[in-house]
Amino acid sequence: MSKQAINIVWFKRDLRIADHAPLCAAAACGAVLPLYIVEPDLWALADSSRRHWCFIHDSLTQLRDDLNAQGLQLVIRIGNAVDVLQTLRDELGEFNLWSHEETGNDWTFKRDLAVADWCKSNSVNWHESPTNGIVRRLGNRDGWAAMRNQRMAQPQHALTTIIRPAPPISSTHLPSKNDELFGQALEGNVQTGGRTEGLEILKSFLKTRAANYMATISKPGVSARHCSRLSAHLAFGTLSVREVEQATKLRMAELSESSDPGARHFHKNLSAFLSRLAWRCHFVQKLEQQPEIEFACMHPAFEGMREPHHNEQYFDAWKSGQTGYPLVDACMRSLHANGWINFRMRAMLVSFASYHLWLDWRRTAPFLARLFTDYEPGIHYSQFQMQSGVTGINAVRMYSPIKQSMDQDPEGKFIRRYVPELAEVPTTFIHEPWRMPNPPVNYPTPIVDHETAIKNARAEIALRWHGEGFKAAALTVNKKLGSRSKQPKRVKPKPKSAQLTLDF
Repeated sequence: MSKQAINIVWFKRDLRIADHAPLCAAAACGAVLPLYIVEPDLWALADSSRRHWCFIHDSLTQLRDDLNAQGLQLVIRIGNAVDVLQTLRDELGEFNLWSHEETGNDWTFKRDLAVADWCKSNSVNWHESPTNGIVRRLGNRDGWAAMRNQRMAQPQHALTTIIRPAPPISSTHLPSKNDELFGQALEGNVQTGGRTEGLEILKSFLKTRAANYMATISKPGVSARHCSRLSAHLAFGTLSVREVEQATKLRMAELSESSDPGARHFHKNLSAFLSRLAWRCHFVQKLEQQPEIEFACMHPAFEGMREPHHNEQYFDAWKSGQTGYPLVDACMRSLHANGWINFRMRAMLVSFASYHLWLDWRRTAPFLARLFTDYEPGIHYSQFQMQSGVTGINAVRMYSPIKQSMDQDPEGKFIRRYVPELAEVPTTFIHEPWRMPNPPVNYPTPIVDHETAIKNARAEIALRWHGEGFKAAALTVNKKLGSRSKQPKRVKPKPKSAQLTLDF
């Protein structure tokens, strides 16, 4: 590595200067040039949307200001990453490239392979630092949790020297939020991006909002106030998982010393939040170890199960919130409006699409990816496979939209907010308006019968679980991708009633 060469720090989904290993390492080696590449081909993908860009735009605007405060220029270039790097090579001569390892979708995986080939061909040293708790080139899950926890306990990376800026070069203007490059016009709101906003959200969560975290985490009407709302900031890297985990543990230590009668309860809520931070890394690690789970069922027995039966009418009704099941439709419409909904409701939406409508997860996953401001490929595809019942190592859970509605929105307040056609429906019928003597004429009847759909789905899933070779394949999946926090009992074929968890 030449210390005379410029050190380009390529920002991707790590839009901050705090706890940023590549930036710190580059600064120790010489002149630094921060770079962000707007890649048109990425924004043309089925899982990209303007909603993501709006959050990124906020975050890049603050990143640019934070870098300016360090005397650095954030260079924006638009184009294919290899082409951009080649142009910079022509302009600057020799340089070193620094970045975080990225566990993204298949497109970014192949792009990074192409960049690696280009660097090798052009004698460019590309230094990649681990991201959060993700361990690259890990054969199986044995010991992963210990490695992850050790990394979370390490001191955060800090800029300890004055950074020497590279000579200024031309930079493209940051494309606007309304640039046609980023697809269809935005429908609804977008969570504000940027590190300052992320820190404020973290502060309010740890100080007050988390006190009701577990009690409200599944309730669509109030969860937005008491969940952390940090997911988008973690997905695009305005905050690191490590700094969030360490801040949470500091707050828990304060609560442990507190005489406040509510401190113990608050502490338990933050402990539950910490476990979810660890699960976040666990699911991203799955995609890191097996990138093909974006496209292929973890367990091969489920290939071809749903694809031939795709019903476009069902798909359209689900996407637009017109299924006739009030909570399902309210959740989908809320997503269109806000770009976020709690985990339980996400799981219910996927379950309904997968079991009631028998839609393949490869059709439904990209659609929801575009709606989620906090789209994180590792979590997204791992969870879609779990909720669709195609992993072979997780219990198959089929959510009842009626039971969920009664449990999580008993008075129908959330339903009435997002399904105004039902605003005048009495609470007695708000979860099943089709049972009214005179149902609303402007709201559809259920697109499928719940009992019939679930019965058929149970039969189809059970056929695969009892098929020849299922156990051996499931053990293979578990060895590579399964959690080590529990014994892998669920990979063994069991009686039908024990395999499937029905949330009636």
